[in-house]
Amino acid sequence: MTRLLLPLLICLSLAAPAAAREITVFAAASLRDALDEVAELYRDETGDDPVISYAGSSALARQIQQGAPADVFISANTAWMDVLEEDGLLAPGTRRDLLGNSLVLAAGVEGPVAELTPDSDLAGWLDGGKLAMALVDAVPAGIYGKAALEHLGLWDSVARQVAQADNVRAALALVAVGAAPLGVVYRTDAQAEPRVYVKAAFPRDSHPPILYPAASIVEKQQDALPFLSFLETGPAQDIFLRHGFTVIAE
Repeated sequence: MTRLLLPLLICLSLAAPAAAREITVFAAASLRDALDEVAELYRDETGDDPVISYAGSSALARQIQQGAPADVFISANTAWMDVLEEDGLLAPGTRRDLLGNSLVLAAGVEGPVAELTPDSDLAGWLDGGKLAMALVDAVPAGIYGKAALEHLGLWDSVARQVAQADNVRAALALVAVGAAPLGVVYRTDAQAEPRVYVKAAFPRDSHPPILYPAASIVEKQQDALPFLSFLETGPAQDIFLRHGFTVIAE
């Protein structure tokens, strides 16, 4: 009986499908809607399961520094990716710039869209209310926003009214629920939230370019590379474009 069963068991084991891989992705909060959709498409096509943890890029980078088991990191700016690369935590040759974005002033009330200039009465627009922003010294959206407001000469007039949130989606939520009349967020965030409207756009030269680099974490390269490559395919890029991102051409 044993001699008869052994060949059958070998055949069954060879025919069994490969076990699905779980890929742990740490991603900037502003990617949530688009990346969830991309991950679902990847799951359908490969059977592998991207599990995504969203937060501010600074918080995610620090977690990786402390040994958090991430396979892939997608940051909302290059600085935090640089930190991990300098620490030797990125798999060599896996880093690439994926996406771009732009910065807007979001409001809870619809109205005409303007461009922010040094003559804009931002303090008057707030009318004593708060300006929601991601953490201005740590989170990319907050760093970009503060840099832009300083460049335009508007920061000093509103600095005391800034309500800082842990990440850009938390800042967006303050505007969406009416806790702050205005917020500095990415254009993609404003597009994703039906309760907010773009009041003004920031000039692109008022802040450093908004880039989203991605990389595999060291020793996780084999599991991460197929997913990283998928992010640059046409179907994935179409999703990012539909959500308002720009795609970085190689």
